[in-house]
Amino acid sequence: MNLHRLLQRRAEEGRPVRVGLIGAGKFGSMFLAQVRHVPGFHVLGVADLDPARARAALATTGWPPERTAAPDFARALADGTTHVTDDASALIAADGLDVVIDATGHPPAGVRHARLCVTHGRHLVMVNVEADALAGPLLAREAAAAGLVYSLAYGDQPALICEMVDWARACGFPVVAAGKGTKYLPEYHTSTPDTVWGYYGLTAARAAAGGMNPQMFNSFLDGTKSAIEMAAVANATGLDPAPHGLAFPPAGADDLAAVLRPAAAGGVLHHKGQVEVISSLHRDGRPVARDLRWGVYVVFEAPSDYAARCFSEYGLRTDDSGCYTAMYKPYHLIGLELGISVASAALRGEPTGAPTGFRGDVAAVAKRDLEPGETLDGEGGYTVWGRLMPAADSIAATALPIGLAQGVRVVRPVAAGQVVTMADVALDEAEDAVRARRDMVAAFAPGENRAAE
Repeated sequence: MNLHRLLQRRAEEGRPVRVGLIGAGKFGSMFLAQVRHVPGFHVLGVADLDPARARAALATTGWPPERTAAPDFARALADGTTHVTDDASALIAADGLDVVIDATGHPPAGVRHARLCVTHGRHLVMVNVEADALAGPLLAREAAAAGLVYSLAYGDQPALICEMVDWARACGFPVVAAGKGTKYLPEYHTSTPDTVWGYYGLTAARAAAGGMNPQMFNSFLDGTKSAIEMAAVANATGLDPAPHGLAFPPAGADDLAAVLRPAAAGGVLHHKGQVEVISSLHRDGRPVARDLRWGVYVVFEAPSDYAARCFSEYGLRTDDSGCYTAMYKPYHLIGLELGISVASAALRGEPTGAPTGFRGDVAAVAKRDLEPGETLDGEGGYTVWGRLMPAADSIAATALPIGLAQGVRVVRPVAAGQVVTMADVALDEAEDAVRARRDMVAAFAPGENRAAE
């Protein structure tokens, strides 16, 4: 509630929070659009594999050329300007830097950047939820051991869900379910970059003209991104996935309490304390009334008859028992809200959500029959999609995490619909991301994954 005041104080003292952004795509650009309007922040540098893209992002979001022309980090630090580079490692090591934002969306890069942040004493805001799903619990533990903050990104749905779960628990309400909305039908799991635009009602030409990446958009459609985000929420909140993963029940804002309650009480949940994603479409394709396609929610329970009576008195929508109700946020502003995480890390030493255990995992599942010699093309591609699993089940099955399913060769046949295992592909055990994943599985035995609720 006081971040703006704290930032103003830093501005008045001439000690702005110095930020380094890695990745100048849409999320990073949205952050750049807002951060220049907030006193107390200084974007010391922007790193992107394509510096021209970074400069274009700065120009598009209104940055004057003179503010982004620093020839090096020393000059940027001295005069309050910004240096653009293709060297993320140099940015993380730059003198004066306080907080790093990884907005690359590339799991191996996220692992590498997180560990460099520990080496150089930087707080990290991990927009790269793909990396968080792959090894976040381990990376967060390493950061904490160094006295640093590892944080999910406010504005992205996982951090907003974590905030709502924390609110409910701090009020004394047992959390029954939490999650987000999306557009979902079962057939979407086999969608590819060739079919994705039809599901969005777009032509390929129109999508290309808008600069839309078909593989990225397909990751949202085929269920992979939902699984990744719910794994992040499970690992940060102590809520657990159902054994079968996400069910994507159709539900709107007025249906949350009735639908997202345990099956024994008339709902669809496997258990209380579950992550779940709701669909904005009924299974026959009809739109759900008052859908939460862009939003987040938390369903909670009255701990007493008195509290249940208050739900009714203050107009909350409940189930027929009056015991279950929900709060929700219909929209999220993605990178436009990201400064909240940066300020919280630097000024309060607190994350806006962070892994506390390994409870949820995302396994690669074959979209079609896979044959030896083929190469997997990662999330949103032609070969696999990501299914949410309880981490204990994933470990027992030696499932290949979706974050390692990019550019690896298949060595054993995998039938369509089957989980790909680590033994089904040829992994490079020397890669940082593979080693980090092995380390995390070793560090987080299933019995250690529960968090106090």
